Amino acid sequence: MKEESIDVKNILGLQLPTDPRWVNLAEMQLEEILTDHAYCEQKAATTCITLIQRYSDKEKLVKELSPIVTEEWGHFRMVLAELGKRKLHLGKQRKDVYVNKLIAFQKKDGSPDDRMLDHLLMMALIEARSCERFKRLSEGLDDGYMRNFYRKFMESEAGHYTLFIDLAETYIDKVRVRKRWKEWLAYEKETMKSAEVRGDRIH
Repeated sequence: MKEESIDVKNILGLQLPTDPRWVNLAEMQLEEILTDHAYCEQKAATTCITLIQRYSDKEKLVKELSPIVTEEWGHFRMVLAELGKRKLHLGKQRKDVYVNKLIAFQKKDGSPDDRMLDHLLMMALIEARSCERFKRLSEGLDDGYMRNFYRKFMESEAGHYTLFIDLAETYIDKVRVRKRWKEWLAYEKETMKSAEVRGDRIH
C-alpha cells in the first residue's frame, strides 16, 4: 500500500490510492461499471461544452477543449459498443456522489476567476481520479482484454488532467493555482476516506 500511495502521488498528485478491493468488486459488476463509465464519459463531454460556452472569450480554452469534447464522446461510444458486444445493457444514469461532493467544495461566490479556477481544478481532479481508477482496472482485472481496454482510457485521462491544470495556469497566477490545487487534493483525500467502496461506480 505504501508503494502504491507513492506511485499515485508522483503521477497524479492524489493523496490516497483507491481501496484495492474496488477492482474485484468492479469485475463482479461489469454491466454496472461499464454503465457508470459510459455516463462519466458523456458528462465529461457535456462539461467541456459548458466550459466553452461560459468562457468563449478564452481563446486557448476554446481551442484546447473542443477536441476533448469529440474525444470524450468517442469514449462514450466505445463503452457503449463494449456493452453491446457483451450483450449487456446501458442502465439508468445514477447519482454521482463523488462528483456531487466535489461540487460542494467549489466556490460559489468570489470573483469570476475564483469560480473559473475551481471549475477547471475540479475537472482536473475528476480526470486524475478516473485515470487512477483506470490504472487499477488495467492492472488488476483477470480479463486480459479488459485490462488493455482500460489501459487506453488511463493514458487518455492522464493527458486531460494536465490540460485542465495548464488552462488554469494560463489565465490565473500559477502560485494561486497551486495553492488552491493543494486544497482540492486535501479535500478529495478526505472524501475518498469516507466513501463507500462500491464496484458499480467509477468514482
